[in-house]
Amino acid sequence: MTIKDIPSQTIDRLFTYFRALTCLIREGTETVSSKRLAEICRVSAAVVRKDFSYFGEFGTRGVGYNVKDLLDNIRRILDFDSPTEVALVGVGNVGRALLQHSQFELEGFKIALAFDKDPRKVGHKIGSVTVQDTKGMGKKIRSRGIDLVILAVPDSTAPGVAKSLAKEGLGAILSFSPCDLAMPDGIKITCVDLSMEMARLLYHSRLQSRLAEMRLEG
Repeated sequence: MTIKDIPSQTIDRLFTYFRALTCLIREGTETVSSKRLAEICRVSAAVVRKDFSYFGEFGTRGVGYNVKDLLDNIRRILDFDSPTEVALVGVGNVGRALLQHSQFELEGFKIALAFDKDPRKVGHKIGSVTVQDTKGMGKKIRSRGIDLVILAVPDSTAPGVAKSLAKEGLGAILSFSPCDLAMPDGIKITCVDLSMEMARLLYHSRLQSRLAEMRLEG
């Protein structure tokens, strides 16, 4: 069976398991049962076991899964078994925080290049990366063999930056700008709208509070 034969829902859940296992490693957990992993990922234990059955036997009956070994196997399945270098454009508050996020390598990513157009930031080292000028950044990114670029630039400049990167053949962009970048076909973009996500979180939190109050009143 090839990965093309695996249900897309299973592949999607592998990323959820990946996140959960990474958190368990940070906590120092060495083994986890399918039931516990299912609880963390909000699926059933049967779904967890079936998902893993497509790729072989990973656990031990009565013991569970070795967290590190299972994470290594998922990395291998997702072709993610060595740190993936990414580039960062924009070294403002968000960009600086990302550069200082020491857990990236544990999660399989390493910010190898950082760019900013502000001359006051160019040449400064943040973490292990020295900030470079944005001029010619597309060629520098491609020469490093990097496929994924993180945009942490102001909303007004994000579309222009993204389009210039696309012209250089870079096909995967993660943007912290909430705007619609209107990119051409073949470019994979995920936009993280922090204010919208906070609004979503607040809505669900308030909804749960109202439902709890209604149950008490009833």
